[in-house]
Amino acid sequence: MGNETGPDVPAVVRRLTSPDVAERTEAAELLARAGAAAVAAALPLVTACGDEDEQVREWAVAALEDLGPPLAGSLAALSGLVSAANPLVAYWATTLLGRSGQDAASATTALATAVQSATDSAVRERAAWALGRIGPAAVAARGSLEQAAASGEQRLARLAAEALAAIGVSR
Repeated sequence: MGNETGPDVPAVVRRLTSPDVAERTEAAELLARAGAAAVAAALPLVTACGDEDEQVREWAVAALEDLGPPLAGSLAALSGLVSAANPLVAYWATTLLGRSGQDAASATTALATAVQSATDSAVRERAAWALGRIGPAAVAARGSLEQAAASGEQRLARLAAEALAAIGVSR
């Protein structure tokens, strides 16, 4: 007998921050199996990507992989996580902002900074991708993207050039 409505997401999210690793692992797995119903847990899942336990991190990533855009109320907090010291947290915060498209325009500055200064290349690349997804509303990132497009990092340069085109800046 399965629960047709999915898990009680707020209750599962509380378990995601438990001091007990087994509780956190089970909570992350439940959210991964919840599919789109876990959208309200997007921000806690991104935070869980920094968990000390590998299984918790893996389940959190699994949940985020299939998640669509996060709820609008979590965009500001996600923007703050773009500069997280943990590259996996920064990567997923950036990814969810990109999935939000133009709704994440307020994150343009954080994403532009990440394009230039994130220590992890995957985060820099993802930030360029996210700015392209935001589109014309991310025009303030033009300078960062132009620098990235001229960089020697091939993938970053391509993603930055694509973002500039999506923003409407011809090179």
